[in-house]
Amino acid sequence: MSDNIPSAHKISSFSSSSEWLAYDKAHLWHPYTSMSDPLPTYPVESAHGVRLKLADGRELIDGMSSWWAAIHGYNHSVLNAALEQQIQSMSHVMFGGLTHLPAVTLAKKLIELTAEPLQHVFFADSGSVAVEVAIKMAMQYFQAQGKTSKQKLLTVRSGYHGDTLGGMSVCDPLNGMHQLFQGILAQHFFAPEPHCAEDGSSNIAELEQLLQQHQAEIAAVIIEPLVQGAGGMRFYCPEYLQQLRAICDDYDVLLILDEIATGFGRTGSLFAYEQAGIVPDILCLGKALTGGYLTLAATMTTQKVVQGISADGAGILMHGPTFMANPLACQVANASIELLLSSDWKNSIARIEAQLQDELAICRSLDCVEDVRVKGAIGVVELKESVDMKTMQADFVALGVWIRPFNKLVYIMPPFIIETKDLSKLTRAIYQVLSK
Repeated sequence: MSDNIPSAHKISSFSSSSEWLAYDKAHLWHPYTSMSDPLPTYPVESAHGVRLKLADGRELIDGMSSWWAAIHGYNHSVLNAALEQQIQSMSHVMFGGLTHLPAVTLAKKLIELTAEPLQHVFFADSGSVAVEVAIKMAMQYFQAQGKTSKQKLLTVRSGYHGDTLGGMSVCDPLNGMHQLFQGILAQHFFAPEPHCAEDGSSNIAELEQLLQQHQAEIAAVIIEPLVQGAGGMRFYCPEYLQQLRAICDDYDVLLILDEIATGFGRTGSLFAYEQAGIVPDILCLGKALTGGYLTLAATMTTQKVVQGISADGAGILMHGPTFMANPLACQVANASIELLLSSDWKNSIARIEAQLQDELAICRSLDCVEDVRVKGAIGVVELKESVDMKTMQADFVALGVWIRPFNKLVYIMPPFIIETKDLSKLTRAIYQVLSK
């Protein structure tokens, strides 16, 4: 037996917080950082409302909603109770050949809340996988009808659709996070990022030109409606989406809307597409779906797409995650949706939006700032140069706030329950740090 192989399996415990933090640094790979020279991590002991409590007793006001998911804040009694009740009956069963009430109830809620044509729901275990499923739906739709040349997607620059290979292939190829993988990713078509004038006119003609040239190859257009998230935190007008819907119909391609970041009220409407008065062929949801409690996503589609995929006589969508429609996740999602709908969420978003517009405006006076923009409960300060993540993160923590900048962007997406004084602490911290 090798000396490197233990004779018996034995798991030791940590004797102190410094010990487990050292183990974390040595062995855990955190997102978007290096193992050999990792960015600092801050140990969270507990979370409640909009506050994260660190192991040393400090409290941070959360400006990120844990990557935009914890819209109700943390440790919410209603969501806790939903999980406690569900775990008494079952925490998980496979969804192949079985079903359960939490999943069916959640599907019914989503169907009733979204546009009428969206009648079918595929549950996945993350937003990235929801995008993968949407891409498969679009590809199978045309393959089943014998249009086998339609194997490409069209999207816009400055977009972000996840970190799996399919999602990465439609993220911005030049300024996104996945340049290292360009040689192995599927090659798709990219139009310029949306630009809109005050009269609602846009640069969508360039996208339409690509469709004209490659109609026989393109199966679908995928885009984040109104707000481009991690690809640049850019906002654009509803008219662009209206024009895009018409163009997709004209050129026989499907329209996929990625609402993983924008769904469930973040932009001021329950779903961003509502502000354009359109309906996608495929809709991806995630993040805030469970209120930030558990990972769950949904890909919704229309009867048109279902019938198209079935045109080959089988209609089998070739995807099936192990934790698909996890009962715990579905039940807390049901509770989160009910909690949102029973709250005065529209006025909460309007209040946050007005306060962000008022209190972030002062940042425009700073020499380092390129732009300040607000949409719903999203506030963005774009800088002229990329941030020093390590230093800026430490500065924010020292001021008692949790804000996670990236590239040239300092932004906040706070929980919807945040109070005025706590939101002011976030906005003041941004100005103070950028003024240094």
